[in-house]
Amino acid sequence: MTPSDPRVVVGAAIVDDTGRLLAAQRAGPPELAGGWEFPGGKVDPGEDDHTALVRECQEELGVLVKIGEQVGGDWPLTGGYVLRVWLAKLSEGEPETREHLALRWLSVDELYDVPWLPADLPVVRAVQGRLDESRTG
Repeated sequence: MTPSDPRVVVGAAIVDDTGRLLAAQRAGPPELAGGWEFPGGKVDPGEDDHTALVRECQEELGVLVKIGEQVGGDWPLTGGYVLRVWLAKLSEGEPETREHLALRWLSVDELYDVPWLPADLPVVRAVQGRLDESRTG
């Protein structure tokens, strides 16, 4: 990694067989607590994005995921970070609240029933487009 490379945070847009999206409510830090996000976290040195995303889903939710296509590109975050999000399906386990305050499965019509963190909101809109396509396609 060179000094100009962004620091990467990965997120999983986990969609179930009925087309619902899993949202996770942050427990901390205080400035983000209570906001809703995609499960995931920072990519560790030596990890690629997919390995980090699988690890984060195991740690945070107790599940294994199968990673699909990326949603958009690099979504800017504060502090020189970028968010990279992939569609994902559960391959093993049921999500558990381990590091979050709550988890919620949201249908396309419920996507905005929770207060998403501002950085995640444009990604939610992009995921909504994918879910809408799959409903009508």
